[in-house]
Amino acid sequence: MTTDDLVRRLATRAGFAVHWTDQAGKAQEVSPETLKRLLAALGVSCETEAQARDALASLDAADRARPPLVTARVGEPFDIPEATAVQARLTREDGEIFEFMLQDAGDDRARARPILEPGYHQLEFGDEAIVVAVSPGRGRSIVDAGQGRRMWGLASQVYGLTRKGDGGIGDLGGVAALAEAAAAAGADALALSPLHAGFSADPHHFGPYSPSSRLFLNPLHADPDFLFGEERVREAAKAAGVAAGRAKLEKAALVDWPGSAAVKLATLRTLHDSFRAVELGADTTSHLALDYAAYLREGGALLIEHARFEALHAARFGADPGQWDWRRWPEGLKDPNGPEVEAFAREHAGEVDFHLFLQWISDRSFAAAQSVAHKAGMAIGLVSDLAVGMDAGGSHAWSRQQDVLVGLSVGSPPDLFNPNGQAWGLATFSPIALKAQGFAPFLATLRACMKNAGGVRIDHAMGFARLWMVPEGESSKHGAYLSFPVDDMLRLTALESLRNDCVVVGEDLGTVPEGFRDKLAAAGVAGMKVLQFERDDAHGFFPPDYYPQDALAMTTTHDLPTMAGWWSGADIALKASIGGQQFGETSENDTATREGERGELWRAFEQAGVARGPRPAPDETDPAVAASIRFLAATPSKLVLLPLEDALGQVEQPNLPGTLDEHPNWRRRLAKPATEMLAEPKAAERLKSLNRRREG
Repeated sequence: MTTDDLVRRLATRAGFAVHWTDQAGKAQEVSPETLKRLLAALGVSCETEAQARDALASLDAADRARPPLVTARVGEPFDIPEATAVQARLTREDGEIFEFMLQDAGDDRARARPILEPGYHQLEFGDEAIVVAVSPGRGRSIVDAGQGRRMWGLASQVYGLTRKGDGGIGDLGGVAALAEAAAAAGADALALSPLHAGFSADPHHFGPYSPSSRLFLNPLHADPDFLFGEERVREAAKAAGVAAGRAKLEKAALVDWPGSAAVKLATLRTLHDSFRAVELGADTTSHLALDYAAYLREGGALLIEHARFEALHAARFGADPGQWDWRRWPEGLKDPNGPEVEAFAREHAGEVDFHLFLQWISDRSFAAAQSVAHKAGMAIGLVSDLAVGMDAGGSHAWSRQQDVLVGLSVGSPPDLFNPNGQAWGLATFSPIALKAQGFAPFLATLRACMKNAGGVRIDHAMGFARLWMVPEGESSKHGAYLSFPVDDMLRLTALESLRNDCVVVGEDLGTVPEGFRDKLAAAGVAGMKVLQFERDDAHGFFPPDYYPQDALAMTTTHDLPTMAGWWSGADIALKASIGGQQFGETSENDTATREGERGELWRAFEQAGVARGPRPAPDETDPAVAASIRFLAATPSKLVLLPLEDALGQVEQPNLPGTLDEHPNWRRRLAKPATEMLAEPKAAERLKSLNRRREG
């Protein structure tokens, strides 16, 4: 066996797919050199034949080793690696104890009898002990949440919401107001753009799907009014000298992330000073002081490490912008548990506490907004968004380096639309580390997103099964698929969904591995159906009855044209105006194709009984938007989410993939509070029509 053959075998053993099929159906093979780079990021050395053989033996041993946690389904027997037929003792979460014999399952495995209660239970046998995570099978589904009703809701870009006092960036106060108004119109859910923690010291890095950490929240979306009251916050802005700047930023059509961040953080810093002087100084028994102390206890080491990172990042980046990424810091600061970091934290205790304070306000803001949604009558309430990865230069990758595949980027392989593929600049978990750590990083991430929400949308849910991984600095052509323990991850997702009373939606658009959607459905994870995609060349747009009950139906997403934009062809014109390598030359064929698609869609509307009369012209977008809403309202899907842009009939889309400065991605701001805009006649009629048809 040659060294290259060993490398291929080793890569397969580590979970990389050596062969894959592109969208044209052509078989592709990953080169040995690419495999070596990919394996190196997993900590597997294979430059020589001896290294490859040693690494293969190590992987075999690791796979045979008993993990600290195994997953199972309620009522089904399960196997335990590296165990024999011995007496076992099960201590359930509720304290009940059961004793039974493990059975020999062959291949150095033992089989345990079924456990009938979901939860995290302790299983002891011989001198060993493991945790058994018993999944209910299905988590809380959208069918469960609505008790069989056909529900609807809105989807909103949080940063774009407006309200007086928000400082130019939408916040959870605006979310609460929108949730209350939507609930009054009959909505049961409000889906949000990601609220993950960014980089406070660098607000130019504001993409919501490129977070510093998914374990914590972006304080720029916090609303301190919930804790301190509007008057105290207004006085803090005055004391910080930013009141006038705040008012100016609130009038802007686009979010000025750096400007608004400076204003918001200055206000929050003044509030923090006041809080330390009053609540933590003279009145430590106040409800705010006690709640803060409780939050710190609850957050534990992960919270402390995030706050330390934020303080360190501000210091290093402020002194040298070249040190934006922690991997460029001095060696002593790369170790979150090292003496230099401990010394920095002691010397800058006030700054670290400021970032703890920011997370407390953010967490309590989210909880307060969800409380408003529930009290207003929403069955689900707020739906958070879980990004597919995190920035390799950020908080999570620094504080939990053992969790993350640093040196690899999540992306997508070359396809018909992107012949060079894509590298998204995001790090993700190591599947080897996940198993070795009892899935602790994955569970912490799930719990963070579910904690204050009634639902969570998992971006690029296919990542539970496999991700296209690209060595940093390489073209996406030089990547490979890496497999993840999908069955374990879905069982844990279902269990956490049940424990957190949180519905789960998996973004499964595009091509996914065979059988993957069946796995999602079995776990109670709803898939997504987007009107613009639900068609084929033979049949055109599929009728409403085609949409499954247990799916989330939408007119569009943040990465696609709005319905008004699609109908008018504004997206084609936009791409033509940008041109360049990412879009090439937009030809007249695109316009002609869209004209045909408009005809197909209008026929589908007519056949579904939601439109009549001549097809509107491209610039007559209102009838098309209204018909699309009626069309989705007629589907059997138990949840329809209407993006706020379509509820308002807007043309511009929030994000145009493949662009940076050419398009104002993640910056568009509503001209008025959403509550006012939804009360305007056209928008109000759209919501009324949607609600009426969902109830029918």
